[in-house]
Amino acid sequence: MDLSPPPFSTFRHQGLDIAFFDAGNPDGVPVLLIHGFASSANVNWVFPGWLKTLGDAGYRVIALDNRGHGASSKPTDPALYHPPAMAGDASALLTHLGLDSAHVMGYSMGARVSAFLALAAPDRVRTLVLGGLGIGMVTGVGDWDPIADALLAPSVDDVTHERGRMFRLFADQTKSDRQALAACIATSRALLSPAEMGRIAVPTLIGVGTKDDIAGSGQALADLMPRAVAIDIPNRDHMLAVGDRVFKKAVLEFLADNP
Repeated sequence: MDLSPPPFSTFRHQGLDIAFFDAGNPDGVPVLLIHGFASSANVNWVFPGWLKTLGDAGYRVIALDNRGHGASSKPTDPALYHPPAMAGDASALLTHLGLDSAHVMGYSMGARVSAFLALAAPDRVRTLVLGGLGIGMVTGVGDWDPIADALLAPSVDDVTHERGRMFRLFADQTKSDRQALAACIATSRALLSPAEMGRIAVPTLIGVGTKDDIAGSGQALADLMPRAVAIDIPNRDHMLAVGDRVFKKAVLEFLADNP
């Protein structure tokens, strides 16, 4: 199975270079993918097989490297990482590609950005898939200051906080800019209110791993939304749920049911 990265392009938005790929079936219905914190379009969507899965199903597959990540610009000012700004990058990418709308799928931080996009530009979002983030979208996902400290520590050996160590190892593995990530994590965790989630009226699928101790309940989030359904991703934690075959099957069925 070929999971090699497709060619990337860049465009400018708000003074930043945003990297993206546009692959799959060029005549297919577009699906826009928004990756999670400390990840990238390749790490979240290409290597776990999403590009192949969606491309083989006939979709046009578009994914960006969020600001601060991958091959995109990496500012170190926390003021540049509020979710509405990151959602603006995604909306600007659709404009850049001449697309009025797309199915939108985000994982973890990317799910939060996707929800902000659906609120800010509802006409651009045909359907929404929120992976790796449930009611934590509204209630918060715990104390992330130790993760910023872990990212800025001189060595991973200096990190004792368990979740901080997990994300530091992930950031090192993905060769991320740790200062940019520390700035990102300071401001990208803005919460949405129950009323705001209730205003997201597009069909929505929420997928959370049954061993995910970060996301919070997917069903509790779905209960706030008029057209949302939640599925469990069996025996997967926050890091492993993204590429799970149960999740992929559910997403393909969801997209087919909501063309």
